[in-house]
Amino acid sequence: MNPLFCSFLACTFPHPNPLLSSSSLLRSTTPTPSSSTYPPFLRISANTKNVKEKLHPTFYATPAATSEFPEIEIEIPRPPGARMVVTEKKRPVPVLPSSPLVTILNSLDDFINNFIGLPLPPSIDPNHVLSGNFAPVDELPPTECEVIEGSLPRCLHGGAYIRNGPNPQFYPRGPYHLFDGDGMLHSIRISQSQSHGRPVPVFCSRYVKTYKYIIEKRAGCPVIPNLFSGFRCLAGCAVAIARVLTGQFDPLNGISVANTSVAFFSGHLYALAESDLPYSVRVTADGDIETLGRCDFDGNLSASMTAHPKIDPNTGEAFAFRYSPVRPFLTYFRFDAQGKKQPDVPISSLSRPSFFHDFAISERYAIFPDIQLWMNPVEMVMRGGSPVGTDPTKVPRVGIIPRYAKDESEMRWFQVPGFNILHTINAWDEDDGDAIVMVAPNMLSIEHAFERMDLIHNSLEKVRIDLKTGTVTRQRLSQWNLEFSVINPGYLGKKNRYVYSAVGAPFPKISGIVKLDILSASSTTDQECIVAKRMYEPGCYGGEPFFVAKEPENPEAEEDDGYVLSYVHDEQSGESRFLVMDAQSPDLHIVAAVKLPARVPYGFHGLFVRQCDLKMDS
Repeated sequence: MNPLFCSFLACTFPHPNPLLSSSSLLRSTTPTPSSSTYPPFLRISANTKNVKEKLHPTFYATPAATSEFPEIEIEIPRPPGARMVVTEKKRPVPVLPSSPLVTILNSLDDFINNFIGLPLPPSIDPNHVLSGNFAPVDELPPTECEVIEGSLPRCLHGGAYIRNGPNPQFYPRGPYHLFDGDGMLHSIRISQSQSHGRPVPVFCSRYVKTYKYIIEKRAGCPVIPNLFSGFRCLAGCAVAIARVLTGQFDPLNGISVANTSVAFFSGHLYALAESDLPYSVRVTADGDIETLGRCDFDGNLSASMTAHPKIDPNTGEAFAFRYSPVRPFLTYFRFDAQGKKQPDVPISSLSRPSFFHDFAISERYAIFPDIQLWMNPVEMVMRGGSPVGTDPTKVPRVGIIPRYAKDESEMRWFQVPGFNILHTINAWDEDDGDAIVMVAPNMLSIEHAFERMDLIHNSLEKVRIDLKTGTVTRQRLSQWNLEFSVINPGYLGKKNRYVYSAVGAPFPKISGIVKLDILSASSTTDQECIVAKRMYEPGCYGGEPFFVAKEPENPEAEEDDGYVLSYVHDEQSGESRFLVMDAQSPDLHIVAAVKLPARVPYGFHGLFVRQCDLKMDS
């Protein structure tokens, strides 16, 4: 959920030593002591078989007393066409954690956060943002769970449900936005082994071991500024620059928290945030979660990418984009089924940087919503505002480009006044490709998008664009406050009937899940399309749903023949559960409930990975 500031920082802070080339990655190296007390940088090659045996024992440890950490050589099975980014750093000014300069910078940080820009608004006040079930939790190793209701469906056996979300490693020094927390993956793997005749669910919570996470783990305190709240004044920016110049961190190694979503494509699993490259992760046979490294796909992905890539269920291709505060403000690209990144398609028809969080694909096109949010780093620094600003004078529009376009010459923009969407649900072609239909929740209070999420109301809409005449028609599908919507993944880019949406309580809390039949409504009038719902008990709140088909390989299966998954937390008892609901029942009947051994904080996006895919990833 983070805007792209890495390229802005990269332009500001020169890199003293560029990333290694592919040839140097495969060259054997001898581990040598490093003069820096900050974490060792991974040297990763593609030929070894066992990650755990090759990890240096201090890699994930707390700061050690010694000032020498070795560089490590880790060999891992790499994704086809993808390699882990390696940063071999020679800092011009190595700094010891106990040095006076580090102490001074930490003291300056504390002074700025305690005396400048106060009082903090609720949206960035950590005492408010991190209250209740938004508070962080510790990591939890794989732990068996108890099925307290029903039984887990066979289609889940051997697979894993994984959800990403923010979970700050350290309590913030100063301002903190919900989108700033370090990424933590909460996974429940349904083991194939049997216990008393039932499959065994194994729950695990692990941080995504990003560069930011490791740097701060070593330092024992926050070092890298938060993207959404860490650049609120010139003094804070000056401290961040000083930390870079003194070698405490390098923004070109990534400052992302990888906290937004999880995607599976080309046989591999990735933790994503749109401010950085993807981080390759995997779920092990015993249910643990390992971070393998930061991927640049053989050097072809030089900057960041969206946290919402679209994976074509028929071709296996992944379509993605990135946006930037510098030109080109939007870049479209794709990966083939083997994970090889194809050339960028820069979109130069944007006059200023816009906030593109999500997009959609159909069988012929890629569809980009250009909404009334735009990136505003200068406003953030000079006036202490949000990094994303609102322009009420801007007319939202939708950009459509052939999904295999070589350049932007065929990009067309269509104005859709008042259509502000952060997430898309699906899109498909009609009239032999002469029209496009997109379904998405429209944010009616866009000015509150990042400052007052509790005031947001999302109206689910279906938008049809006639590519021949340019005519745009819109239809409201529900009056409920709905977001975090999903469909049967097998229908991505194709005409679908059913949508499963989270109900705002208000957002960011979620009080239930509804099922909508979006084809039941008349094409000319607004209509309430909810056909099933499950509202949680008082004091219970959940997360984004995810649909799992009973028979994903059966082309004759009904679209809604499957289950809806979600984590739910009871704020009165303090317990969290994993729910499996029957997608075809009118009340989304609970067919299985698993009591989790630890609290699961409210988070963002997740997915279910089948057993065959987990085996492929291992």
